[in-house]
Amino acid sequence: MIKETSSIVYYTTVARSWELRGTTLLYILYGEDSFSIRESLTKIKADCGGAELGESNTILLEGDKVSLNELVSICNTMSFLAPKRLVMVENLLARFEPKGKRRGGDQLSQLKDWSALAGNVVNMPESTVLVLVDGKLSRANPLLKKLSPLAKVREYMPPKGMELQNWIRARVAGNGCEISPSALGLLTDLIGGNLWILSNEIDKLCVHAGERRIEEADINSLVSYARESNVFAMVDAIVQRRLGVASRLIHQLLNEGSAPPYLLYMMTRQFRLLVQAGRLMAQGLPASAIGTKIGETTDWRLEKVLKQARGYSLERLEESYRRLLETDLSIKTGTVDGAVALDLLITDLCGR
Repeated sequence: MIKETSSIVYYTTVARSWELRGTTLLYILYGEDSFSIRESLTKIKADCGGAELGESNTILLEGDKVSLNELVSICNTMSFLAPKRLVMVENLLARFEPKGKRRGGDQLSQLKDWSALAGNVVNMPESTVLVLVDGKLSRANPLLKKLSPLAKVREYMPPKGMELQNWIRARVAGNGCEISPSALGLLTDLIGGNLWILSNEIDKLCVHAGERRIEEADINSLVSYARESNVFAMVDAIVQRRLGVASRLIHQLLNEGSAPPYLLYMMTRQFRLLVQAGRLMAQGLPASAIGTKIGETTDWRLEKVLKQARGYSLERLEESYRRLLETDLSIKTGTVDGAVALDLLITDLCGR
């Protein structure tokens, strides 16, 4: 077991043999630290050829909808005019999370079918790289246990305490800057372990400080939670389909230094909650049960999510979420400039 910042990496015999041939066929990235997962995906894409991959060799699939046959077919397709073919599947393993002491018949049936993926992975062409991306999972997840011996598995947990401070120092150093101990403590206290916000603020602080050390005064001057209020207001405006307000706020945030991937992450996070809530409401679950399942137990936040979800049909919510995933892919692959992609996205979402 090898420890990395915010992650634990497990190397198995099969994964090692692939690495000796200069390739890893299967990655499993999961955990609550979505920022570090995003960075790992970017590195994997770069290792696969980066911009040379093109759209035809970069596939993003929704794990809660893709079938085994569809995934196997895509993975067995040879790359087109590129050395690699990158296939990313989001939230596949979450389908097999233990639900209480007993698994339902449908889940057991699906598990039996999906267990065959292990054999298919071994026989994939070496040009294919399959990446399974999930949020928090239990170690008892049966498909995770089945696939782990064949994969490079990384669990990402948000850094805390000294690990978080070391992460900030490393991020600052990566920008060619230094930060004083007092400024480091203040930044940690203000933002905590949200790496999306921290990364965004560190980038701005380093540009502002230039060649000198970042001090407390810089933190007090530049790090503002009024900006975070605008981020949530922007997301609300998009959900409410108020294009003028959403466009004004997103351009204000971009001009203030907010990174397009961070803004897209916040939009995607909210629409993911709305999709989950919409599906559960369609099943007739009460509000309290929905809140528990989606992780929103604060009354006013849950009521807000449910109210927003009621404003859409489930079909429209799912289509909006797919549009967000498509935009994420276009930014990851460099197909479209981040700011332009966001403009096109909010125009589309607010017009639905």
